[in-house]
Amino acid sequence: MLTADLVSARKRGGELVLVPLDAQARVRAVALAGRLIEAVASRVGSTRDDVDAAIEAVEVGPREHRLRDGLVKLIEDRSVFDPGDDDPEAIRREVFTRASIRRSSLGPGERLDRDEVLAEIGARRGRSREAIDAALFADLRGAHRLVAFDRLSAEALVSFYEHAQAQAVLLRAVKVTADVRCATAGALRALFRRLKFLQLLYTVIATESGHRVVIDGPFSLFESVTKYGLQLALVLPALEACDAWRVEAEVRWGKERAPLVFRLSGEALPGRAHVPDLPDEVRALATSFKALGTPWRVSPSTDILDLPGVGLTVPDLAFDLGAGKSRRRVYLEVMGYWSRDAVWKRVELVKAGLRERIVFAVSSRLRVSEDVLAGDLPGALYVYKRTMSARAVAEKLDRLAGAETPA
Repeated sequence: MLTADLVSARKRGGELVLVPLDAQARVRAVALAGRLIEAVASRVGSTRDDVDAAIEAVEVGPREHRLRDGLVKLIEDRSVFDPGDDDPEAIRREVFTRASIRRSSLGPGERLDRDEVLAEIGARRGRSREAIDAALFADLRGAHRLVAFDRLSAEALVSFYEHAQAQAVLLRAVKVTADVRCATAGALRALFRRLKFLQLLYTVIATESGHRVVIDGPFSLFESVTKYGLQLALVLPALEACDAWRVEAEVRWGKERAPLVFRLSGEALPGRAHVPDLPDEVRALATSFKALGTPWRVSPSTDILDLPGVGLTVPDLAFDLGAGKSRRRVYLEVMGYWSRDAVWKRVELVKAGLRERIVFAVSSRLRVSEDVLAGDLPGALYVYKRTMSARAVAEKLDRLAGAETPA
């Protein structure tokens, strides 16, 4: 993924606009991409220093350095460098110790033979002198070897670069508002599941033409800005799977962090739809819950719970007790380290008359009491410290199984 400093954009009034490649610039970009790809592909097996030298040898125009750096970043993302299986620190210690002993025994005018020392250590380890020499500083970044490169065409790399620029802008977002329209419930669920999988802080409301998703950006937070920004940037492919989508992002751009608006829109791209797996902590909870052996059956939720005029929620898991008309279903939504405001929105949803029974699992770091959803309401808060307890969730389910849902 690109970083924000590799984006080619300009300010236009209060808006941030990507600088597109015109026909001539695109031809040059494809040619440059081809040379860079070939430079890296031909160096598989070489050290990173050798690969970097091959990249530096590719000539670029005076205004193409940012383009070159962006293409190189994407190429590096498709490259696998391996430091090897040796223990360079232990080998250095052994070589330097032996060299020190040999040097202390030298007579006047004698010089230490480096190759002899390396050969001696190699004999002890069953390795060649050359292998020991290469392993001495194999832990340095420049000594890592390129073992694999996922090659692609020059045209594909340039297209990838153009798309990655929009993602990189979102790394500087304060808030992102996305209006989406999905023709099927499955596509809409895929989008919401992606949002939850990435653990983004978002709210969703239904609109006349679809749904509006408001996502807090990394620059609205006080910590973990980089990690959260990467998660937010990864949501763009999910938006592109919707039939129509429009994004408006409030960003802080440049060294001065100037407030600007970034807009992007489009229609569905084939092959973009993807329903992600459950987040690790949710999958671990489901596994632990099954091991309890309770009468409850747990499965990933495929439902969207909507209370018109108030809001909606997308549960992670569904728990079923019994069957037929006597079946009781309780949902679970894991909110983890979301904002307190998001928790209060869920509380409001239950108190306003959400029909379904649901448990909201909330991190104790958000300083919210379980008492805010108590009594006979069909919703409950489960506050956990580090990891969720399957047994504690089961207790919440048992209580809610007897709660009456709104008519």
